[in-house]
Amino acid sequence: MSSMPFAISLAGLSFMLTVIWGVPLLRVLHHFKIGKIIRVDEPGFHQVKMGTPTMGGVLFILPVALITILLNAVNIIGMQSIGRSILVPLIVMFAYAILGALDDWEGIRGKRRGDGMRARTKFIIQVILAIVTALVLKYMLGVPELIIPGIHFVMDIGVLYVPIAAFIIIGASNAVNFTDGLDGLAGLIAATAFITYGGIAMLQGQIFVGRFSFTIVGALFGFLWFNVHPASLFMGDTGSLSLGATLGVIALMTGQWTIFPLIAIIPLSEALSVIIQVGYFKLTRRIYGEGRRVFKMAPIHLHFELLGWSETQVVQRFWLISLLAAMLGVGLALV
Repeated sequence: MSSMPFAISLAGLSFMLTVIWGVPLLRVLHHFKIGKIIRVDEPGFHQVKMGTPTMGGVLFILPVALITILLNAVNIIGMQSIGRSILVPLIVMFAYAILGALDDWEGIRGKRRGDGMRARTKFIIQVILAIVTALVLKYMLGVPELIIPGIHFVMDIGVLYVPIAAFIIIGASNAVNFTDGLDGLAGLIAATAFITYGGIAMLQGQIFVGRFSFTIVGALFGFLWFNVHPASLFMGDTGSLSLGATLGVIALMTGQWTIFPLIAIIPLSEALSVIIQVGYFKLTRRIYGEGRRVFKMAPIHLHFELLGWSETQVVQRFWLISLLAAMLGVGLALV
C-alpha cells in the first residue's frame, strides 16, 4: 500500500487544478450563455436554476486527462501494458463526454432546444462505444473477467463477457445521467464510487488504475466546489455520461463488477425508478385507458422532493446510503 500516499496526492493535485480553472470556465460559459434549461414538468422550485451554466463536465475531465497523460506519457507513446490500461478508461471518458456535449449543445442551441439529442440516436452511439470498449477489455487488456466475493480465483466467462461488459458500461452511463438532477448529488455519489473502486484496484495491485480513480475523485471534489447547493455550475450530460461509463469500465477492470449494483446503489435506484415509472404508466394506459404512476415523479430524487424533502436533505441522505453501500462493497471485495 506504499502507493496510496501518491494516489491521494494526485487527488489533491487534481482538486487544486480543477478549482483554479473553474472561475475562468464559468466566465466563458456565462459569456456564451451556455445555461441550463429546466423542463416544464420539473418541480416549480427548480425554475430558479434556469440559466445556470452547464456542460461543466469539462471542468473535471480536462484536469484528469492532463495529469493522467503527463504521468503516463512514456508508456502511452510506447504502447506498453501500463499505458493501455489507463488509456482505455481515459478514451472512454472522452468519447462519452463528446457524446454528452453534443446532447447538451443540441438541448441549448440546437433544433431540439430543451430536449437534446434524440434518445434513440444517443443510445445507439452508447451501444457502439460500449461494445468496442468491452472487446478491448477482453481481447487487448485481458482484464480479470469475473471475481465473485468469497471465491478466490478469477473466472473466465467466455464470449458472455462482451455483452455483459457492454451492458454495465451503458447502464452505468445512463444511471449516473439520471442521478444528475440535484446540486451536488451526482458528483458526491460518483466520487464515493470511484474512491471505492480505486481502493479495490490498489488492493489488487492495479496501482495505475487506482491512481486514475483517485485523480478523478480529486477533480470531482473540485467540481463540487462549484456544484454544491446553490450550484453555480452543472455537469450536464458532458459530465454525467462520461462519469458513468468510466466508472463502469473501472469496475470491469477490477473484475469486481458483481458488487457494482451495491456500490452504485443510488444510480441504480434512479435508473430503476425511471424504468418502473415509464413501464407502469404504459401498462396502465393500455389496461385502463389512462396512465398511472408509481412515483410522484421520476427519477426518484424528484419523488422525495415532492414528498417534502429539501434538496439538501435528499442529497445528504442519498450520499449517506451510498457511503454505507460502498463500505459494504469493500467488505465483500475483501472476503
